[in-house]
Amino acid sequence: MSQIKDILYRVPILAVEGNTNHHITHIHIDSRKVGLNDLFIAISGEASDGHDFIKSAIDKGALAIVCEKLPEQRNNGVTYIQVADARVAAAYIASNYYGNPSQDLQLIGVTGTNGKTTVASLLYDLFFAVGFKVGLISTVVIKINETSYETKLTTPDSLTINSYLAKMRDEEVEYVFMEVSSHGIAQKRSLGLHFQVGIFTNLSHDHLDYHETFAAYRDIKKQFFDQLPKTSVAITNIDDKNGNYMLQNTKAKKVSYALKSHADYQAKILENNFNGLLLKINQDEVWSGLIGSFNAYNLLAVFAASQALKLDRMESLRLISQLKPVNGRFQQFTSKQLKVTAIVDYAHTPDALQNVLETINDIRTKNEQLICVVGCGGNRDASKRPLMAEIATSLSTKTIFTSDNPRFEDPQQIIQEMEKGVSPTDVSKVLSVENREQAIKTACSLAQEGDIILIAGKGHENYQEIKGERSPFDDFLMVKKHLLSQNK
Repeated sequence: MSQIKDILYRVPILAVEGNTNHHITHIHIDSRKVGLNDLFIAISGEASDGHDFIKSAIDKGALAIVCEKLPEQRNNGVTYIQVADARVAAAYIASNYYGNPSQDLQLIGVTGTNGKTTVASLLYDLFFAVGFKVGLISTVVIKINETSYETKLTTPDSLTINSYLAKMRDEEVEYVFMEVSSHGIAQKRSLGLHFQVGIFTNLSHDHLDYHETFAAYRDIKKQFFDQLPKTSVAITNIDDKNGNYMLQNTKAKKVSYALKSHADYQAKILENNFNGLLLKINQDEVWSGLIGSFNAYNLLAVFAASQALKLDRMESLRLISQLKPVNGRFQQFTSKQLKVTAIVDYAHTPDALQNVLETINDIRTKNEQLICVVGCGGNRDASKRPLMAEIATSLSTKTIFTSDNPRFEDPQQIIQEMEKGVSPTDVSKVLSVENREQAIKTACSLAQEGDIILIAGKGHENYQEIKGERSPFDDFLMVKKHLLSQNK
């Protein structure tokens, strides 16, 4: 239990009514979870306004309310704290309530459009292999050492983050690797956390449904580095045109990595095939089972972070050579009978799709077909749909447009919007098969000996979301099933 006044440290307060000496039991931003002597923070969200549930929270036993607008009728015995921004308040209150756990950990944040999950997960694997106690907060999973917890958000809410960080601290974790999304930064979920290292991967077209303009999306990412203290290290990809911009106003020590530019950590790709990469990082050569130039960047970011965290250089390189691909990121399967290679990748942005297709084209002989199965998510940035389609059709032999996670949109309408991006010269390459399993089955039936199938967009996801319902669906298991069932 904590006193109200103790958990308000650093919170910008406009007014207080009631006694701040009271002890509260738990903090909630969901009124349905409130119990006796809890504190409820009323946050205005996209779907609902927490202020509408203040009465409900009090009826359930809330002892304190944090809100931007004080209710007209106030209850005796309840403490009301009015703040300018409830999200900012939630971030600081959560940190204070859990004893500011990020200050007791080496917290490493990874942000950018593509590569966040891969970089955070590879760092987790690397430091675990060294023998450290480690934590991971990613799109795919939250992990504490070898225990996994499911997650549905790239960056969870402030209360969830701090509760897991506190659990990690209690289990004597030393290093925590965390994805930091643009939504998380914009909604102040990472505010109040002490990051030892911040990593920028790249920036491309994504989430414009939320941020509206690319400049707004870019500047939200930059906020993460603006907030780093001078005791931190900021690591940036300077091959990306926004790489230097991200670190323009940071107080942290600046470190750069690149494949094409002069940087603190510079790599050259010596070999690139379906077995992996041979890289020269500064003066050292290292082999990795990961594939493609985009993974060369990811590995370089991992190495730069390992050096910022004072790991032995040769030990880091040795362990990097043993790292395995992250689930759903360029995940491969080759059928024994026809030697058809299926690749499943999370590529759901134009840039990521282009990277994966260009990687495959760099490696393949061009005597085989490259069949791309791709869709676009519903209720998300619609402007990228024709761009995704243009990239898929221009870089593939055949393309099958299909349903991704249509959510509450009509999947056929999404496909039609994709089709607008197809150039007249590529129309003959395109099939549209709305049912995703049928689209994957069609790709398998079209594949001849030695061909390559890319299934893009969902990667690690093991479900398909349609009209609010999530049904089991795994791209990798699906393509494996249909390739193995072929009797040609």
